[in-house]
Amino acid sequence: TMNVEHEIGLLVEEIRRLGTKNADGQVSVKFGVLFADEKCANLFEALVGTLKAAKRRKIVTYQGELLLQGVHDNVDIMLLQN
Repeated sequence: TMNVEHEIGLLVEEIRRLGTKNADGQVSVKFGVLFADEKCANLFEALVGTLKAAKRRKIVTYQGELLLQGVHDNVDIMLLQN
């Protein structure tokens, strides 16, 4: 089984690496950027599943339930924790 906590930790690191800070100091990244990143593609077997788990734990937030490549490339994924 995959370690969800570990995956979420990696996800947070990648959002920090690829994202940008807004005026409030919150980091966000577009889903398309995350999905297209080669390192992320190799790290995450199920990026969408990891995002959903992180959202359930209130670590990230984004619009909608299920993010799909192409359709949701411009959806912002925002880190709720620093």
